Amino acid sequence: MSRLIVISNRVAMPKNTGVATAGGLTMALSAALQESKGVWFGWSGQTTDEFRPEPQLSEVSGVTVATIDLEEQDVQEYYNGYANKTLWPLFHHRIDLTAYERSFTEGYRRVNARFAESVLPLIEPDDLIWVHDYHLIPLARDLRRMGVKNRIGFFLHIPWPACELMATLPRHRELVESLFEYDLVGFQTEDWLNAFRAYIVDEADGEIHEDGRVTAFGRTMTAKAFPIGIDAENLTRIARSAAAVRSYNLVAASGAFRSMIVGVDRIDYSKGLEERFLAFEQFLHDNPAFRERVSMLQIAQTSRDDVDTYQDLRARLDSLTGRINGAYANVDWTPIRYVNRSYGRDELTGIYRAAQIALVTPLRDGMNLVAKEFIACQNPADPGVLILSRFAGAARQMKEALIVNPYSREDMSDAIKRALLMPLDQRIRRWEILMQGVMSEDVVHWRNDFVQALEATTSRNIPRAVSLPAPSAGRTSLPMQDDVNATQFG
Repeated sequence: MSRLIVISNRVAMPKNTGVATAGGLTMALSAALQESKGVWFGWSGQTTDEFRPEPQLSEVSGVTVATIDLEEQDVQEYYNGYANKTLWPLFHHRIDLTAYERSFTEGYRRVNARFAESVLPLIEPDDLIWVHDYHLIPLARDLRRMGVKNRIGFFLHIPWPACELMATLPRHRELVESLFEYDLVGFQTEDWLNAFRAYIVDEADGEIHEDGRVTAFGRTMTAKAFPIGIDAENLTRIARSAAAVRSYNLVAASGAFRSMIVGVDRIDYSKGLEERFLAFEQFLHDNPAFRERVSMLQIAQTSRDDVDTYQDLRARLDSLTGRINGAYANVDWTPIRYVNRSYGRDELTGIYRAAQIALVTPLRDGMNLVAKEFIACQNPADPGVLILSRFAGAARQMKEALIVNPYSREDMSDAIKRALLMPLDQRIRRWEILMQGVMSEDVVHWRNDFVQALEATTSRNIPRAVSLPAPSAGRTSLPMQDDVNATQFG
C-alpha cells in the first residue's frame, strides 16, 4: 500500500496509542500511519531564534514523527494572526472579530512555504499526502511549485463560510484558488460543501460536475463531504474501565438526588457558552419547581490565552457564572459548576455517563464530536438526552437529538425542561437510533472513505523540480499564485 504522510499544524501522535488520553482522531490517523509506516509532520509548538528547515525526526510506534520549530514572528503572524484572528472568526461567521492585517497574510504565506520546504525531503514518489485544516490551505500550492506530483488531499475541520462573508477576505480568490492544487478537498457536511460550491459558481465563475468534481481557475479537483466520527467502540470500552467508573461515582455522588446537565467545550466564542449560561438562567427563572433539582457542570478548557478575544470571553464567563450563582444558589446547591481544566478520556466518559442531559449548543461548528461522545458513553438501560444546536455539523446526522436554536434562550430553556421530563421509553428509542449512527459512521469509516477517495483521484504529471526555492533565507516568502491562504490540530 502507499505510504501516508499526514501534515497538520501540530503533531498529535500519541506516545502510546493505547492511552486513554489520546483522542479518537489521533488514534485513527496514527493507526493508518502505522499500517503504512507513514510520516506525521507539523510544528513542534516550540520557537527558535532562527528557522531551520531540517525537521526533527523521531519514531513512535513505527511512525516517523517530523517536527519543525518556528520563529516567534512566525507564531504571531501565522498562528495567532492569520489562522486564529483572521480565518477562524471569518469561517465561524464572526467578521466583527476578524482582523485583516497584511503582516498576518505574509506570515501565513511564509510558514506554509516553510512547511513545504521542510517536508519535501521526506516525500517519496508513491506517497499519499493528507493535509489538515485551515492553517495550511495553500500548502499544496507550495508543494506543487517544488515539483511534487503526488496525490494530495485536504480536509477542513471547521465550517466553510457563506459566499458573501468569504468575499470580505482580502485576496479571497487567491486563497480559494490555492485549494485547486489539491486532488481532493473534504468538508465535514453537505452544508459546508454547498457553501464552497456556491463560492465557486458565484465568485470564481466555476462549474460543478455531477460526479463531485469542481472546475475553476483553469483546474479541476474533487470536493466532497466526509462527516467525521469518533472511535465509538473504543470509547464504550473506556466507559466500562475502572477509572471511568470512579469518575462516574464521584460525579453522581456530588449531585445525588439531582439531575445533571453537562457541557464540555474549549473556551471559544463559536461554542455559544454565554448563550448557554443565559439559557440555563432562563430555565431557572421560568421553572422554579426545578430549582435545587438540577445543576449544570460546564467543563471549559482554556485555549489561545494570548489572543485578546479569548481573554475577554473568559472574563465574561467568570462574571456570568458568578451572577447566576449569586442569584440562585443556596447553602447546599450551586446551579453552575464551571471548571477550567481538561480531563482524560476515562474521566470524561464517567462524567458523560453520569449526566442526564448534554448541552452541545455551538453557534457554528464544523462537526462537534462531544455530541457523539456523549451518546457513546450512555447507559443503554437509562440513557441521557442530547440537546444539540442546529448549527453544529453533527445536527445533520443526529436528528433524534433535541435540536435547538442556540441564539434563543427560550428555545434552549424549553428543551431542557422537555429533556428532564422525557419518558424512559422515548429516551431509549432516541438513543438507540443515535448510537447506531455513531457506531456505523465512526472515525475509521471517515478515514477510510477519505483515503480511498484520494487514492481514486488521478495523480498529476508534474515533473519534479531540480532546484528548490528557499523561503527561509529571509523575510520574503514564496509569492502567491497571483498572491493567497479540529480538536485537535490547532
